[in-house]
Amino acid sequence: MFRPEIKVLDCTVRDGGLINQWQFNDAFVRKVFVALSQAGVDYMEIGYKSSEKCFSRTENGAWKFCSEDDLKRVVGNMETTMKLSAMADIGRIEHEDIPRKSESALDMIRVACYAKEVDKAISLAHHCMEKGYETTINLMAVSKVLEKELDEALEDLAKSEVPVIYLVDSFGAMYSEQVLFFAKKYREALPGKELGIHTHNNQQLAFSNTIDGIVAGINRLDSTIYGMGRGAGNCPTELLLSFLKNPKFDIRPIIAIIQEIFIPLKAKVEWGYHIPYMITGILNEHPRSGMKAMAAEKLPDLRRFYEDLKDGAPLE
Repeated sequence: MFRPEIKVLDCTVRDGGLINQWQFNDAFVRKVFVALSQAGVDYMEIGYKSSEKCFSRTENGAWKFCSEDDLKRVVGNMETTMKLSAMADIGRIEHEDIPRKSESALDMIRVACYAKEVDKAISLAHHCMEKGYETTINLMAVSKVLEKELDEALEDLAKSEVPVIYLVDSFGAMYSEQVLFFAKKYREALPGKELGIHTHNNQQLAFSNTIDGIVAGINRLDSTIYGMGRGAGNCPTELLLSFLKNPKFDIRPIIAIIQEIFIPLKAKVEWGYHIPYMITGILNEHPRSGMKAMAAEKLPDLRRFYEDLKDGAPLE
């Protein structure tokens, strides 16, 4: 599957940080940066751009904020063609928290929002563009959105100046048919826009759903090293780069860092396919209840967990 237009964004530190509150030390982030750069990955999403009025640095690591001091301390003057990205959630950052691109190590800011917040997302993305950044809008949890509401959001996005719009399977609930349905809907509703896809692995479909997105013409692809990400994790970078058959990609640095860092880390910090995440995925529910179950000293009765979540009962 060689298509030169395809660009890969690795969001290991950003999405993986949802597991450990972004408590990655500088050496870890630097090694990820170097490995991704050597592998030929197009973008590294190094964390969130968040307001310190909304979050505490005592509870969250540096990569929840991506201050310029933190970025420059880790990335420094290392030469690379890989670009740096950060994600901004609507309601968790102010316009004044974002410096001009000329004063930042970041190249791109991706704005994440729900369909009901699309007007605010467009405003923030336009603000970032005016400051010189590349931008995308990542429309989250579309598997739960009513079609009329999604159509209205896509209509607003079509009128915006934002060049890239992401299809996001936030709950790991989609199957091939839904990926193809949404990709067609986005493509028809957003002429002239580039499309991206971000998948989660609750049903062990993150990689295959990303492939379906590629087949449907999506050229911006999200992935994470060893699939590290919130809950069940994401499409693995090492699988995706291998599939793409682009000679610019070299998976050897990714394999090396998996052995050096990620296999030992996975023994301490759990992510990946597990039954509680499968249950939230097949029921198209937010993975927070699955994360709570996995964090407990003892797993709950999984049959009851499934039945309670299916019936909408409050989970203990």
